[in-house]
Amino acid sequence: MLLLMETSTWIAVGLAVSAALLALVFSLVVSVLLLRSRRVDVASDATALSVSNARIEVMMADLAGALELAQEEGRRSRRLSGIRESLDLDAVLARSLDIAASLPGIDAAMIVLPRGSPGGGPKPLIASVGMSAEEAAAQPVEGPPDGRRARAVTIAYSYPAEETGEEGLIRGGLAVPLSSETDEPVGTLAVFWRTAARDASDEQMAQVEDLARNAGPAIENAYRFREARQLADLDALTNLHNRRYFHETLAREVARAQRYDRRLALVVLDIDDFKAINDRVGHLAGDTLLAEVGERVHSVVRGADVACRVGGDEFGVILPESTRADAEQLYRRLQLAVASKPAGAVDRLHLSAGIAELGPADDSVSFFERADEALYRAKEAGKGRAITSTNQP
Repeated sequence: MLLLMETSTWIAVGLAVSAALLALVFSLVVSVLLLRSRRVDVASDATALSVSNARIEVMMADLAGALELAQEEGRRSRRLSGIRESLDLDAVLARSLDIAASLPGIDAAMIVLPRGSPGGGPKPLIASVGMSAEEAAAQPVEGPPDGRRARAVTIAYSYPAEETGEEGLIRGGLAVPLSSETDEPVGTLAVFWRTAARDASDEQMAQVEDLARNAGPAIENAYRFREARQLADLDALTNLHNRRYFHETLAREVARAQRYDRRLALVVLDIDDFKAINDRVGHLAGDTLLAEVGERVHSVVRGADVACRVGGDEFGVILPESTRADAEQLYRRLQLAVASKPAGAVDRLHLSAGIAELGPADDSVSFFERADEALYRAKEAGKGRAITSTNQP
């Protein structure tokens, strides 16, 4: 019985040991399989991570590019909207040209207004950047010969073989029309490049047209504002500048001359015996006489001089960068222009004048008063003459 129990025990132990060995072997096999599986997963994870990183890098690059493009578009939109912030024609033209010249691939730009400067005659107004005035004036930017408005005009230049390699030559350009808010023609915006001859891309044309859509109405508004301002500054009878403009300009020129140590002269003159003439020929004929004198004054003064009707039959001429000798010479030319032929119903007119040159202690008031006082002394001295003020404050 005891032997049987021992045998049974050993059998049980053997079975237990065998089961344990089997479990151990199974565990080892599973461990090996798991280890191999983990190695495969690690390699697979590394590959997936590498691909994911590459995709993220591409996405980040695309995002950075899109962000930069959006920022650039925002800056361009702000600059375009900024064109309309001013009613000063020169400022609007300058801003429009700066934007045009900053477009990719553009080296120069110009704007042509066929009407010319407000009050400046029929000669077209040409503003440019990145090119000389001579280059700008020579560019063919008009539309079709039949007068129709084209979407754009493309320009391409071919040079002789000996000039082909020269640097700085304009190789091509693109011109688009400028229109007002009501689609009325305003002028032309043109851009140019000095690189190798090429055609304008669709994107480039779209950018120039976008600029033209913003610049056209802004230019038209500024142009009309300048026209209105000039009309407000003009004397309706003589077409010279009026009294308000005279004193504003005199104050500005005096300040500039004093700040930069420049010369400045002033002539104040009137028509001798105008009251007696007016009483004799009548006020209507007197107005015609004043208009004639204004026209002759305008024909004699230089482009830099500012001629004004100060009031009644009194006129003033501001002479920047001039001495009293220059002013005395101008008076002689004015006297000759007025007295050389009849004016209206009067056979002969004479002018008396007071002349002053800006002194170190002058302001615009004392400067004018010195010239006006010299005019009064010229009247007392016999008329038909000029007296130069030598008294300075």
